[in-house]
Amino acid sequence: MRGARPRTARQKLLLLPVIATTVLAAGCGGRDTPSAPSEDSRAVSFAAPGGVRLAGRLFGEGRVGVVLSHMYPADQRSWWRFAERLAEDGYMALTFDFRGYCPGGVAGCSEGEKEIGRIWQDVVAAIEFLRSQGATTVVLMGASMGATASLVAAAQQGVGVSAIVSLSAPVSFEGLTATAEVLARVTAAKFFVAGVGDPNGAADAAEALYAQSPQPKRVEILPADDHGTDLLEGSQSGILQTKILDYLQVYAPA
Repeated sequence: MRGARPRTARQKLLLLPVIATTVLAAGCGGRDTPSAPSEDSRAVSFAAPGGVRLAGRLFGEGRVGVVLSHMYPADQRSWWRFAERLAEDGYMALTFDFRGYCPGGVAGCSEGEKEIGRIWQDVVAAIEFLRSQGATTVVLMGASMGATASLVAAAQQGVGVSAIVSLSAPVSFEGLTATAEVLARVTAAKFFVAGVGDPNGAADAAEALYAQSPQPKRVEILPADDHGTDLLEGSQSGILQTKILDYLQVYAPA
């Protein structure tokens, strides 16, 4: 479904400063995360700009790889259940901890300091790692700041991803911004998702990002209050997971 409050393109653009401020002022939630990944997954690490190594886990095998980027203040565990679902459907899925995130144990420990303005570089490094593992097609899927980072990463020259799924992306968050110029360079298929009752203003942000993005694109405003990966665990989880997998079948089939 589309948003419940239709706006003109100009109204959506005028909302951008307000949305950015709202998201900066609000924290992201997080439901209970899995204590352990599936036994079929394996721990990996890869280098990112700045000389840091990032910790991650690889789920499944296949020529189509999916980079799963976490929200704030979560870590890679928030994506584990959906990574398992992707693996079951024939995708190779990579979860990872952004620089400075160190949950420890099987959840990994990435090096460096938390520099949110630079995490898009971690997404680019994750893309390169998946390609080194045999992926010929890459999809970016991010939650909240991880979704914004995915959009910025996809705009970089030579990245060449096929599709992006954005769950509750803010327009701007602590130095990480999906500007109009950035979005204009994102030629991959884009699927913007948010909950209509998200207290962080994610529904308005999704509509604004959608308005500034070139085709192909789609926006889905769900009847939910959840944010980021919580949308995959809440009341709309079954519907949303099906919509995401159907989207991937169109733009990046396994």
